Amino acid sequence: MDGGAFVLLGLLVVAVALAVPVLLVMALVSVSSLKRRLAALEASLARQGRTGAPVAEEIRPSAGQEPIPEREAFEPSPIVPGPGPVREAAEPVRPVVVPVLPPLPEPVPPPSVHSAPARGPEPAAPAGPNVIERGVERVKQWFTSGNVPVKVGMLVLLAGVAALLKYVSDQGWLRLPIELRLAGISAAALAGLVFAWRKRESHRAFALALQGGAIGVLLLTVFAATRNYGVLGPGPAFAVSVVLIAGLCVMAVLQESRTLAILGVLAGFMAPVWLSDGGGNHVALFSYYALLNAGIFAIAWVRPWRILNLLGFAFTWGIGTLWGVLDYTPAKFASTEPFLLLFFAFYLLLPLLYARRAATPGGARIDGCLLFGTPLVAFSLQAGLLQGERMPLALCALGVALLYAVLARALLGRERLHLLAQGYAILAVGFATLAVPLALSAKATASVFALEGAGLVWLGLVQQRRLARWTGIGLQLAAAFALAVGIDGAHAIRGGVEFAVANAVFMGALLIALAAFASAWLYRGAGNRPVAVIAYAWALAWWLGNAGTEIARFVEPRSVLHGMLLLLGVTGWLAAEVHRRRPALALSLTTLGGFVLAFPLAFMQVAEHGQPFAGHGAWAWPLFAALGVRSLLCLRSAGDAIAGPAQLAWWLLWPTVLSLLSWHLGKRFELAGGWVGMLLALPWLLLAALSLRRWHWLARPLGVAFDRYRPILQAATFAVLGLWWLVSLASAGAAAPLPWIALLNPLDLAQLAALLLAAMCLWSADARPRLAGLRLGLLPLAALVLVSTITLRAVHHWGGIGWDGRLIDTSLAQTSLTVVWSLLGVIGWVSGSRRGQWGLWLAGAILMAVVLAKLLLIDRGNLGDLLGIGAFIAYGLLCTLVGWLAPAPPRKSGNATQREEASA
Repeated sequence: MDGGAFVLLGLLVVAVALAVPVLLVMALVSVSSLKRRLAALEASLARQGRTGAPVAEEIRPSAGQEPIPEREAFEPSPIVPGPGPVREAAEPVRPVVVPVLPPLPEPVPPPSVHSAPARGPEPAAPAGPNVIERGVERVKQWFTSGNVPVKVGMLVLLAGVAALLKYVSDQGWLRLPIELRLAGISAAALAGLVFAWRKRESHRAFALALQGGAIGVLLLTVFAATRNYGVLGPGPAFAVSVVLIAGLCVMAVLQESRTLAILGVLAGFMAPVWLSDGGGNHVALFSYYALLNAGIFAIAWVRPWRILNLLGFAFTWGIGTLWGVLDYTPAKFASTEPFLLLFFAFYLLLPLLYARRAATPGGARIDGCLLFGTPLVAFSLQAGLLQGERMPLALCALGVALLYAVLARALLGRERLHLLAQGYAILAVGFATLAVPLALSAKATASVFALEGAGLVWLGLVQQRRLARWTGIGLQLAAAFALAVGIDGAHAIRGGVEFAVANAVFMGALLIALAAFASAWLYRGAGNRPVAVIAYAWALAWWLGNAGTEIARFVEPRSVLHGMLLLLGVTGWLAAEVHRRRPALALSLTTLGGFVLAFPLAFMQVAEHGQPFAGHGAWAWPLFAALGVRSLLCLRSAGDAIAGPAQLAWWLLWPTVLSLLSWHLGKRFELAGGWVGMLLALPWLLLAALSLRRWHWLARPLGVAFDRYRPILQAATFAVLGLWWLVSLASAGAAAPLPWIALLNPLDLAQLAALLLAAMCLWSADARPRLAGLRLGLLPLAALVLVSTITLRAVHHWGGIGWDGRLIDTSLAQTSLTVVWSLLGVIGWVSGSRRGQWGLWLAGAILMAVVLAKLLLIDRGNLGDLLGIGAFIAYGLLCTLVGWLAPAPPRKSGNATQREEASA
């Protein structure tokens, strides 16, 4: 048995030896207390006996009296015996001594028939289902309503046929020729189809499901015969598929089954995909799609099934666009353009058919997806076919505008189709407007549209005309689009740029921004704040984007970030100046946004230049500071609620910038880690000290109005310091070129200062009650962690052990921690006992218990060397010292004792 075991056994023996006398004394005290309570109880009973209280009663029943049933004997009697003598019965009775039974409890009345159980709180109304729950409910409903067996059977049958065909193909088990096998499957599917058609009236749900499944099996058979076995060529297979799909659509129309129609349309559009031979014949593909769209058009003529129109729209334009991206060349224009016009005609008329067939008493139902999506998609594809030729596209836009104008004019007289006519009119105006930038240059288009749009907004607000206002907004959006189209990849108008600011790009974008600012101003004056805010955001985006682009184009790359900083400062200052004259929340938020965006910009400067003040940053940041101070003064004059958050962001910005500068200086002069850590924390320590001792310095320029943000500023400051403090625990705290001295090196002093400031904040009169509670838990724990870290740093610097993960495993580190923790525990124990502070004593006691556990679990392995032995001896001596100085916990005050006894 090793020495550690002997020590452990000795500790257990000592504990038992100490515990037995203590338990014996406790037992004797308890027995003595019980004896006193028993004597008092006997004396009380004796006093009651002297007062004449009856102990027993004699009851003499008559000789012929029937014995009382047991049930009646225990029922309460209406005669209650008193302390006097008992009366004798009329007839002689023999004495029978009956012990007095304890009084029975009061009978509990049975619940009333009319009483109702107590109701609990009404349950809260369940929340409505979300999108996922509704989807799951619909799937569940599909599987639990209607003819469930046939629905599930068809799904399983389709999957089974597909799997069977593949398995047979892979294994080759059947000896029949594949042609016969496929023919047998097809015959079975046709038989099921015929059977389902005959049962369409008597068993509608069953018949529809069986019809869809039979057609699906036939389509899968055609696919397998073509792609897997080569029995059918692509041409015959395609023809058979068309016949099946057409028959399915006919059956859907005759039986008014939208589900079958959807299945037919899906199968029709997917047939060329799965039966394609890779020949790339786009004429055949588009001809087939034209036939399908004709079928959809025919169905729409008699059935208002919008889902079919949407499916045709999605597949036609989707597959057509995919083909155009992958396979179109200018040589195919002549064979592609007719199909584009044909598809455009189909989906131009489909919304009209839908509006006529699905009209309600309140008017026609408009399919907005097809109404507005068709011209946009078709014109985009037309632009692709023309390879960006501007004049032909302008003529196309004019032609489309004329077409929609004719349709609008034709439908305006029909009241039920009036809404559709308005949609055609909007498209006519839009395409006529679109022709302008296609025919003119981007510079002219942006200028004309922007100015015209602002003028129409003013006219619409003055004359209370909604159409004019929205037209003006649309023209401004068109101006932005025109300028964006006219800019090439180098951010320059085609034709070249020579000078900064004085160029078509900047001036065009500036006109768009100014027109939007004017619109925002006009809408704000009219009292329409939501639209004013949107217009202002649009204008601000163009202003910042335009100026930022100009800086990126004409400023040297190393100074771009400094230019962006000045752009933020100027923008915030201009917004604050306008806000001082005409207060608006959006303007003050712009100033606040400039301060907030300066944070990531400072980090970007560090990433690119190493520090924020490199190069032109040396004068950019001071200029930004001057603009910021002026902005805060403007916000103070306006009395805006955003002035406080803006000043808060302002005071948090500068410690961040100075810390980044300190990081650069530490790397630049190759300072030791302790110095760098102290420099990083120094600006934040200064800010924390000012917020605690010189708050009136930070309250300027707002003054008393900024007092409400003092807790927020302190919370943010100490949050940053706390993060730095935690990260710094992992640093060795080297103080080179000075020697490292515990508690007197830069990093230890900075961390101690942070704890001291945190204690001042938590013990201040302004500390909130819920935060003040941290000073009794968090601060002592942080102090213990810091002392432990300083101990490990001392082991590293003075013991010559590397600062890595192996440090904590060394005997020197473990012994040092044991001794230091023991000293702290002893100090807490003795001080708490001498001063009567129960919390301090309890903390010391807990720490000593932790050290004891550490000795038994960790340090026991180091008993083979002197350090481990020293840890055990030191702890033993310290515990002995505690027993000598403060053997008992501090006594609680009398009030506390009384409260505990009352609660007991």
